[in-house]
Amino acid sequence: MNATSPPTPPTPHRIGIIGLGIMGGVMAETLLLSGYEVCGYDIAAKAQKRLARAGGLACNSIEEVVRQADVLISSLASAQALAQVTQEIAQAARRHPVHAKIFIETSTLPLQDKDACAAALKAVRISAMDCPISGTAVRMKDRAWTVFASGPKSTYRKIVPILRIFTDNTPYVGAYGSGSKMKFAANHLVAIYNVAYAESVALARKMGLDPQAVLDLFGNSPVLGTGVMRLRMAMMVERQYTPPTMKIEVWQKDMQVIGEMAKSVDCPTPLFHACASIYTAAMAQGLALQDTACTAEVLGQLAGIPAKAS
Repeated sequence: MNATSPPTPPTPHRIGIIGLGIMGGVMAETLLLSGYEVCGYDIAAKAQKRLARAGGLACNSIEEVVRQADVLISSLASAQALAQVTQEIAQAARRHPVHAKIFIETSTLPLQDKDACAAALKAVRISAMDCPISGTAVRMKDRAWTVFASGPKSTYRKIVPILRIFTDNTPYVGAYGSGSKMKFAANHLVAIYNVAYAESVALARKMGLDPQAVLDLFGNSPVLGTGVMRLRMAMMVERQYTPPTMKIEVWQKDMQVIGEMAKSVDCPTPLFHACASIYTAAMAQGLALQDTACTAEVLGQLAGIPAKAS
């Protein structure tokens, strides 16, 4: 090789993704577009087909993913799903001497369940990283995610190139579990912001203001504006809550996890608990599959604003 020859690029890792829903699916597609090989598994056939259409390898089992991937990423909806996935990964690792050595868990789940996962995988020589994501699938296009990476720092250095395919915001926040705690703090704020913006939209409508004008003035304000405002208030203005960036029924899980964490550390969260009933009301009104922005409809109803036309 002469001095003018370009360096040979490294062979891309094959990334295995377990859980190909809204978040896992967009991660898989982004990795494929960036030149990585991706294999994955999901219990939903529709999600499997989406991966295959994007150019990834849809595997028939978690064991097949573990056997073929260098690094695993999971995006799961429940602690029960994580426990099942952990068990299947550990079993696969015992059966196959060559298997993935790093596991990146990106879900928002109770910390004790993530701890149990890390302990089980350590026993089969897989290093677990707790890396929950702050952001929605829609925000991926803007590289607006934050990945709160926590776990062994030596493993963090290995996975940074993968995380930076999704976003430049990939802070190392400390020992395993610190990532989840950061995510709880972030979602605590989002829970309050969603309802605050819904209340603001209702107030604007009751005063005869155009809520779009409110968003136009406040959305990019360095004092009042936030990403959550620009995303969710825009949906509230249009009264259009599909496709959801975060479903009410999924958000209920996050609310419970955050509430339990606050209780475990004896921290009062009066604002958080005040807004919880609004999400519960949305569930009762049949809005479980709508975006969390539909809290505007709950507050609008309380304010006597006519229901949106179906």
